[in-house]
Amino acid sequence: MTRAWTHWGTSRHLGALRLPTHDAGTRLTGPVLGRCVRGGDFVLDPFDAYEARLVTNPNVVVAGSIGAGKSTLVKMMIDRALRRGRRVVVVDPKGEYGSLARAHGVQPLVVGRDGWYWPSALGGRSQYDFVTTLLTSAKCAALDDDERYALDRAWREMGEPPERVLAELARRLAPFLGDRVHEGERRLALLLRRFAEGDLARLYDGEGPPTRFEDALVVLDVSAYWGTDLMSVAALSAVAAAQRLATREEPGYLVLDEAWALLGDDASLRWLQGSWKLSRASGISHVLVLHRWSDVAAVGGAGSASRARAQGLLRECETTWLFRQPPDEAAEMASVLALSRREEVCLPDLARGRALVRYGSARSVVQLTPDERDAAFVDTDAAMRPHDAWEEG
Repeated sequence: MTRAWTHWGTSRHLGALRLPTHDAGTRLTGPVLGRCVRGGDFVLDPFDAYEARLVTNPNVVVAGSIGAGKSTLVKMMIDRALRRGRRVVVVDPKGEYGSLARAHGVQPLVVGRDGWYWPSALGGRSQYDFVTTLLTSAKCAALDDDERYALDRAWREMGEPPERVLAELARRLAPFLGDRVHEGERRLALLLRRFAEGDLARLYDGEGPPTRFEDALVVLDVSAYWGTDLMSVAALSAVAAAQRLATREEPGYLVLDEAWALLGDDASLRWLQGSWKLSRASGISHVLVLHRWSDVAAVGGAGSASRARAQGLLRECETTWLFRQPPDEAAEMASVLALSRREEVCLPDLARGRALVRYGSARSVVQLTPDERDAAFVDTDAAMRPHDAWEEG
């Protein structure tokens, strides 16, 4: 009996067919995040991946169910970035990054209590756009024509923006607070008053000079606003703070935990979209951390511009870490990120600490391997779990 060979198959052919083969990972060098389930150590830094042309931008999405490993990964990423001399700004909606901050010798800043911040590094027009974003987000609706006219006039009369922009605008419009004739000016004055002495005071204006974020790690604790309509207004402070990252030679990270709070607010989403497009030029890696993909699907109405912007922002991320998701959420994720059917069906079965990593056109299934150093600041029960428990799971 003669055996006839009809085809020679290489690992590239098998990979194209999605057949299990040895996973060489990214072939990048640096601190290890985990191990490829069918290969060796896995290293992935968004800026190194961009320089190696594995991806076309440094932005990252991290998604998964509670307890699947998202927080552990993000904290490991931050720690390794800081050890390389990079800067990181984190918006912390639930006060979960305190241990990481203290491990690096800094204290979290409680937004609305520990000083105030204004993105003075931005140019005049960019500051105007930021003011418009804050007012729109606080109002939960776009400024109408009368309010826009009043703002434009006050801005022109103000000239060069001072250090306390909102306080100056509030002062100029204060005479209209009791004016029932000029409704546009009155409504705008009432809105600005919230930032000067109301429920939004001490976020973007206050006594003394604004806080200067000079530490390599800045953790902005916005937990006081968690679950309220003001969450997006408070979270914008982190986006504004990250503008200072662009002034440094070393690239930096902006980590937005529970990112739906910004994606669900159209004004914040527009501002984030502008920052997103400049990520390569400014050297900022936006890291969006999401739990429920249905939150993204709920942005705006079906077919709305807001939903299209949110989904487009996520699709533009060249790097995604996808942890375990229930089947219904996996279907939402597949729709937003255009996952293959094979990728979609694997998500509900991922073990704890294991993720499907998509970087450019490549895919790896990676098991996180936190070390003893990581145990001091990763997820809350890591110190009580054997080091190899995730690898067994």
